Amino acid sequence: MPTDDELRKMEDTGNCFACGQNNPIGLKLDFKIISNQYIAKTKVDKNYQSFGGVVHGGIVSTMLDEAMGGYLFKTGEPAFTGKLKIRYRKPTPVGMPITIRGWVENRRRNVVEMRSEIILEDGTISAEGYAKMVVVKTVEG
Repeated sequence: MPTDDELRKMEDTGNCFACGQNNPIGLKLDFKIISNQYIAKTKVDKNYQSFGGVVHGGIVSTMLDEAMGGYLFKTGEPAFTGKLKIRYRKPTPVGMPITIRGWVENRRRNVVEMRSEIILEDGTISAEGYAKMVVVKTVEG
């Protein structure tokens, strides 16, 4: 098990399941910061479906979590998910364009409350995320 110091280094190896470009089985989400939001556009492959044509709920949760935690990491505040709530509003289809976005809602010291959502091509929100992220102090290595 990694030590606290090892966890605080938060090195980006490019192998993250959600955003790592080096992970052969990952989602390879390519987020950009636009107007204080962390945004990615993608189509989820059928390899990540539950039943025919619908993205697995765990994958939906992963994308929402990444939109929140990844935003903090990208802005220099590496964090861990302390609490995660997901609201599934309607099925997220495989193979169709979706937009994932996350943003900061509130912050208190090292706890950041965040929101995220998955938006279908027609503007419908298929899922929403809420998280309390715990920012860790990095260790210079």
